[in-house]
Amino acid sequence: MKEINETLLKECAHNLMFDMKEEEYQTLLNEFHIVQEQLSMIGEIDGLDQEEPMTFPFDCAISYLREDEEKENLTREEALKNAKDVFAGQIKLPKVVG
Repeated sequence: MKEINETLLKECAHNLMFDMKEEEYQTLLNEFHIVQEQLSMIGEIDGLDQEEPMTFPFDCAISYLREDEEKENLTREEALKNAKDVFAGQIKLPKVVG
């Protein structure tokens, strides 16, 4: 794992075309160290390797989808009967790109 230091932060900020003040780099570096300490504490939890990672916080059962049922299609005339403007058997829409 690459060590996070002020030089690396400045390099990343430069690559992202992001500008920060000098004192902000030190604040960010301190915050990275806090996060690293917290992650190392999590890694020390006994039995953590035996647990399956949680990818989503809720059980997600998809039971609300209906079965597809074949139905009779609308005729072209039925589909176009409420259209405001029709041209060549198609609904004519206003131009939206100039």
